[in-house]
Amino acid sequence: MKVIMSDGNVRECEPQEQLGILRHTAAHIMAQAVKRLHPQAKFAYGPATENGFYYDVDLGDEKLTDEDLAAIEKEMRKIVKENLPIKPFILPRDEAIKLMQDRGETYKVEHIGDLADDAVISFFQQGEYIDMCVGPHLTYTKALKAFKVTRQSGAYWRGDKNNKQLTRIYGTAFATQAELDEHMKMLEEAEKRDHRRIGKEMGLFMLCDEGPGFPFFLPKGMVLKNALIDYWREIHTRENYVEVSTPMIMNRHLWETSGHWDHYKDNMYSTQIDGEDYCIKPMNCPGGVMVYRNGLHSYRDLPLRIGELGLVHRHEMRGALHGLFRVRCFTQDDAHIFMRPDQITQEIKGVVHLINEVYEKFGFKYFIELSTRPEDSMGSDEDWEAATNGLKGALEELGLSYTINEGDGAFYGPKIDFHLQDSLGRTWQCGTIQLDFQMPLNFHLEYTAEDGSRRRPIMIHRVCFGSIERFIGILTEHYAGKFPVWLAPVQVKVLPVSEKSMDYAKMVYERLRSAKVRVELDERDEKIGYKIREAQQVGRVPYMLVIGAKEAEEGNISVRHRDTNQTTVMSLDDFVEQVTRENRERL
Repeated sequence: MKVIMSDGNVRECEPQEQLGILRHTAAHIMAQAVKRLHPQAKFAYGPATENGFYYDVDLGDEKLTDEDLAAIEKEMRKIVKENLPIKPFILPRDEAIKLMQDRGETYKVEHIGDLADDAVISFFQQGEYIDMCVGPHLTYTKALKAFKVTRQSGAYWRGDKNNKQLTRIYGTAFATQAELDEHMKMLEEAEKRDHRRIGKEMGLFMLCDEGPGFPFFLPKGMVLKNALIDYWREIHTRENYVEVSTPMIMNRHLWETSGHWDHYKDNMYSTQIDGEDYCIKPMNCPGGVMVYRNGLHSYRDLPLRIGELGLVHRHEMRGALHGLFRVRCFTQDDAHIFMRPDQITQEIKGVVHLINEVYEKFGFKYFIELSTRPEDSMGSDEDWEAATNGLKGALEELGLSYTINEGDGAFYGPKIDFHLQDSLGRTWQCGTIQLDFQMPLNFHLEYTAEDGSRRRPIMIHRVCFGSIERFIGILTEHYAGKFPVWLAPVQVKVLPVSEKSMDYAKMVYERLRSAKVRVELDERDEKIGYKIREAQQVGRVPYMLVIGAKEAEEGNISVRHRDTNQTTVMSLDDFVEQVTRENRERL
């Protein structure tokens, strides 16, 4: 595939660049289509993304409908068919500003204003449409073969809620129609699996206008959440972690010492108590540090592994909120490990093994990313180099492949991120391991070394689930609500056929309850077919026990599994043993 650069040179596109260039060109073609249909439109940013592209547009007071989106896509196809050449040109800063002013592009003018006085600005033109861009792009519009306009949302200019809200128009593009069709099929399946819809149907959680971004967990959702927490506690106890609970509100001085106030204050909620500034914690780590600092520690005490299921709060813009995936309060399954320098590699390897065990339990594949020092960081070059080499060394000793994500580490240290892949092939960043030399320094943490001297420990921050709420959202879509038996809010539904079999059905129900099986009895005067469909399709219950006169007479049960239409007759004892084993072994 040939592409044209901002300097006018044409070259062959590298395979790894292809999708990004296709989608960036598609964003320009979409903007041209929007301008033809809505001449008053002014354009902000229009980048390619991981799954497509978007353009932020100021349409004045006009609101787009689904019919408008379809019309934009139709106009894009017309532009593609016109096979317009895409040509770059370069202007000095003053001329670039005048060009954008003459075309009414106030957002582009503001963008140029952020650039250096001696900056040279590149543009790309196709037909009557001109856009400021560094490129590269396709050479002709006809080279864009497969694309679709998908949806719209609101977006503030520069992401600032104090600025005007623009219309963000999304689309996607692929090299071939077959790839696009496969992607659209995946999106259709993803819509069916939307955790917000399934969560409402199954009664797992609720979201309301009285608390935007603050999810309410309902009884069945708490069963699911507690099952995950029980699993978390079991494996952490086995690995010699101790569990603590730290305050949700602590004074500003603590957050200034940790570095969060300087690097994260815009995302923190604060209040005043006794005339002093306090912050609602966005992270658990300073609390973990205070727990360590509470006592004296010898080199023999290390490593000290401290776990916390801490509720944290972070300010997210309302337009960015999305079900359980993007919220303002969530539970982090945190742990902080305090160790000696000679223990770094072994401790990181232990955390990697633990996270791998968790993801294998749920059937997730994953890839690993190592993020290095960001521009906005604290600490010495030597500490950062030692921390980064420590992470690299652990991964290499484990024989794990990883990619480098330059400059995306935490402000206090580099990190390893685990990106898991769900049943639809989508990736989610969940687990993380962060190596921190800075916070122990800031808080003057110490331990007594073997020679009696005072040394500074090194700290690991790590999570497995990440956010328990978000992980539940991911699991809900991964399983389409059909959770394995050990996670299912309701594991068994007892369905009496008629009043004649009700007494036996109640006995079955009580027997299951006494075995600590999560069971419900459907006593409604409804047809058995309706009860089965509701339990299977809405409740997504793993096992349905159909109890009729024959079962009552013979003392057996008819077992129907959620994923089949077949019924198996078995003894109640055998079934209880099967379900309790699946629960015990987390199957």
